[in-house]
Amino acid sequence: MIEFLLNDELVQISADKANLTVLDYLREIRHLSGTKEGCASGDCGACTAVLVEARDDNSDLTYRNFNTCITFLGTLHGKKLVTIEHLKNGDTLHPVQQAMVNHHGSQCGFCTPGFVMSMFSLYKNSANITDRNSSQKIEEYLAGNLCRCTGYRPILDAARDITSASHPDQFSATENQTRAGLTEINTGKNRGTNHFHLPQSADAVCELLVDYPEARLLGGGTDLALEVTQHLETLKHLIYLGSVKELQSTVITDEHYEIGAAVSLVQFDELMAEEYPELSALLKRFGSRQIRNTGTIGGNIANASPIGDLPPVLLSIGSSITLQGKSGIRTISLDDFFIDYRQTAMQPGEFLRSVIIPRNSSNRNLKVYKVSKRIDDDISAVCFSCCIEIVDHKVSHVRIACGGMAAIPKRAFQCEQSISGKPWDMKSIKNAGLAIDRDFNPIDDVRASASYRKEVARNLLERMYLELHHPDSLTQVSHYE
Repeated sequence: MIEFLLNDELVQISADKANLTVLDYLREIRHLSGTKEGCASGDCGACTAVLVEARDDNSDLTYRNFNTCITFLGTLHGKKLVTIEHLKNGDTLHPVQQAMVNHHGSQCGFCTPGFVMSMFSLYKNSANITDRNSSQKIEEYLAGNLCRCTGYRPILDAARDITSASHPDQFSATENQTRAGLTEINTGKNRGTNHFHLPQSADAVCELLVDYPEARLLGGGTDLALEVTQHLETLKHLIYLGSVKELQSTVITDEHYEIGAAVSLVQFDELMAEEYPELSALLKRFGSRQIRNTGTIGGNIANASPIGDLPPVLLSIGSSITLQGKSGIRTISLDDFFIDYRQTAMQPGEFLRSVIIPRNSSNRNLKVYKVSKRIDDDISAVCFSCCIEIVDHKVSHVRIACGGMAAIPKRAFQCEQSISGKPWDMKSIKNAGLAIDRDFNPIDDVRASASYRKEVARNLLERMYLELHHPDSLTQVSHYE
């Protein structure tokens, strides 16, 4: 059985269709058609709704916007779903809806429900917004919503209105009731269906992989769901990792962070913001807020995409991962994880348990660059990451990794060897840039040509040098062009 709250209604579903999306459930089964289908791939934001969850420490509830079109219904277990139909309080519009009316933020109206729900999430998280960061936060929350009528200005005005003077709403008044309802579900015995499995522990995941070796592991599903919505495939068995406590945990020591594979990208950003600000800046461009609220750090690594943005950074800072199966837990360097296109070192019955990230060193500099056609919500043509240490004007440590340059996220070993131990000057950088041609043999595709990718990687190497050696010689524009 799958149980969740649809606004304040307890929903219990025993159907065994594992790959039913939240959007299809809302529109086709519940006939709640305010949530729109635009792209069915998590790009346009028209399908945005909000999930409400209770933290383990029983503190304030969390409100996060997400794409219903690429979220499987079973992942709602133990959560509360709020859609556009639930925002009105009787005959009174929610403050977010009223702000959109006041500022004439709706034109054709198709995208409006998605914008309103992203703004509702912003409204409920407004305690983290200050005058200094308000514009940045508004753009971050709305970057995953597209308006084809070019109505962004009044929508932004409405968002500024609700963040400058937010007040408690009907959801604030019923939070204790919501928390009690979610607690009752999560302490109950109903755990999934015969085809959608909801293990609570890492050992239970191991057992399920023995019983259902053909099952697909589901983290956030932002990539996996496209097999259903875009390729019309049927997924018979899904094992959802979002309720596995070990995969949600984080351990911080003096040497490293060990982060559970099911930690969301938003949570990961919050963990890394001070330790690795360059990584945090990259994560702000990692899809939309809706995608980052759902997608997981483990999923981005385990799917072994050559254009995933996290692996190049994690490779450059020397990360490791833990894998678990029936035979136990093993730790391997991320260098040894990626084998070939979509192939990894995971053995049958294993899953990615955690990522081990070394603490940052004050002597080392991390530079990360993402080159894509759009700033927001786009896939990299090249993702370049370099972790480097300079001692006595010589390169004492360097690790360089790229995405989009090979069949896997890959270290630039020959480039590293070319520069390691050499004087820290442009001549050494130029020679190292020539080695990039020996490290990578990229392909031509719709995002970039092979020659463009190589030239960009060489240029980013030089940019890294100029930013570190002559920081005043460059106009300080975005690193992520």
